[in-house]
Amino acid sequence: MNAGILGIGRCLPETILTNFELEQRMDTSDEWIRTMTGIEERRIAGDEQDTSHMAREAAQKAIDAAGIDPTEIGLILVATVTGDQPFPSMSCVIQQEIGAVNAAAMDISAACAGFMYGMVTAKQFIDSDVYKYVLVVGVEKLSKITNWEDRNTAVLFGDGAGAAVMGKVSEGRGILSFELGADGSGGKHLYQDDYLVMNGREVFKFAVRQMGESAENVIEKAGLVKEDVDFLIPHQANIRIMEASRQRLELPVVKMSKTIHKYGNTSAASIPISLVEDVEEGRIKEDDVVVMVGFGGGLTWGAIAMRWGK
Repeated sequence: MNAGILGIGRCLPETILTNFELEQRMDTSDEWIRTMTGIEERRIAGDEQDTSHMAREAAQKAIDAAGIDPTEIGLILVATVTGDQPFPSMSCVIQQEIGAVNAAAMDISAACAGFMYGMVTAKQFIDSDVYKYVLVVGVEKLSKITNWEDRNTAVLFGDGAGAAVMGKVSEGRGILSFELGADGSGGKHLYQDDYLVMNGREVFKFAVRQMGESAENVIEKAGLVKEDVDFLIPHQANIRIMEASRQRLELPVVKMSKTIHKYGNTSAASIPISLVEDVEEGRIKEDDVVVMVGFGGGLTWGAIAMRWGK
């Protein structure tokens, strides 16, 4: 029995910030943003809704979907670079708020690849029978580290959270293979000073190459071929990067997740937010082979091939 996903949930702030509103704030245009990134709008959390609030809501939905009690959770992993504060960790805050009194808790800092790192870490504890259930959350409030005077980054990011309860699933389902990686020499291209700073050209080149390579690698590790893939969930960073990954896997457009136009780049929350939507809307079905792949600051990357279902 492999480690897999038993329940998923997400949280999206109610406030929508459109490209047209950004036009009023900086020298940019809706047409330019859509053409270059694929983004039309993004969600922004208000002052009353910090990172932990979104994480807790997504986590509770995932727990409810899994049909377990919070006290059964053995470990909480929260992938984020925008916690409420440096410490205590978001995982400890969530542990207290959802009543997961028996869970160990730690945060993961791998930026946009964080949810992949969290899922792979959870798999190790589940496979080794250390924990029966692990809660993995990807959450970001990027609006609080975005420089709203920098049109190169301000148009890209949004806020939100996604979560998954992981445990053992039936034979043949769950995580089939994975890949994690990092290249610290690229850290200078994407980092936080006072605000988020990005060398867009270098990150774009890295992402186009690495996303495709990692996706192909996990397909091969799983003993599959491209034709076996039913659905691709790439990190929702830029539609051109996403399209490059899809084309490399030779998948039709309908087999790639696309939520970037509605939510922008939500970093560690990007993949789980998309996963929830794709499952709810029937694009991912029982026993589908799903490839998830992301990249982020660090530079980091991660990919997973899994067969959907409990």
